[in-house]
Amino acid sequence: MNVPELRVFVTAAEELNFSRAAARLHLSQSAVSQNIQAIEKAYGVELFLRHGRSVQLSDVGQAILPMAREVLNSIRLLEDSLVNVKGEVAGELTLGCSTTSGKYILPNLLAAYRREYPLVRSRVTINSRSTIVERLIDQTLALGVMSRRVEHRDLEYYALFEDKIILIVPNDHPWAHYGRALPADLLDQSFIRREESSGTSEVLFNALKQQGIMPDMMNIVMELGNAEAIEMAVEEGIGIAFVSELVAARGLALGRVKKVDIDGLDITQRIYIYRHVASVFTRAEARFWEFVQANRNQILTDAIGNLAGITPVA
Repeated sequence: MNVPELRVFVTAAEELNFSRAAARLHLSQSAVSQNIQAIEKAYGVELFLRHGRSVQLSDVGQAILPMAREVLNSIRLLEDSLVNVKGEVAGELTLGCSTTSGKYILPNLLAAYRREYPLVRSRVTINSRSTIVERLIDQTLALGVMSRRVEHRDLEYYALFEDKIILIVPNDHPWAHYGRALPADLLDQSFIRREESSGTSEVLFNALKQQGIMPDMMNIVMELGNAEAIEMAVEEGIGIAFVSELVAARGLALGRVKKVDIDGLDITQRIYIYRHVASVFTRAEARFWEFVQANRNQILTDAIGNLAGITPVA
């Protein structure tokens, strides 16, 4: 069995979907299927149980998955030793992210990091929070960014930054001129919101409940799958919405939406970066963990300025 075949097997086992595995590996679905079939044919085993379009690991597949991961991790560390033999920081840095605000801040973090370590290649994968936690615990992902604090004996973390959740309205909304409103006024408004499973929604609903406002009391006229679409819907005048300050930064700077403060309502959510306590980290991963911890405040300030189209003051 060669390394590319092993990598295909592990990715397919993590996704339990050949199409998603192919997308992660930048291969065609048929290439993934052929790789798996080649291994099964060579050893006379069945690695996956196929049920139409869905697959699940067979007993053999489950048995060899931990060993396959260990082999790939050893290869990763070997490659890291070879590329860093001259004392330079090089190689690949992969981060998982489950939060919208994290997607906005990570490019700035990585850009700042690569200015100091230009030989490092970086990649951000977007997954659900549960997937990132699972991949951190089984050590198939070195670093993860999430908006919820997860307490697990195998994971360590620190607060990466604090994101404000703000109310935005169309620029011709009656509240746009005054910039303030009372919590009770929210009940008369048409709202656009994100699905309830998002971290932002969870933080928002907890804050509103403290003001005596339950989710089912609000007039929800539209529910969208991502924060960027919500901001655009507010621009179009469909309704008002609570979104991350990072998401709203450009629309606010261009005057397409307006921020409205709600008396007594100050909503923030912390964004955390995680890693496994027992992982053997490549030099690029270890340096990134330390670099971000030391520079995150300045990088966040620059990121907000960049998103709003403002050049940070030197």
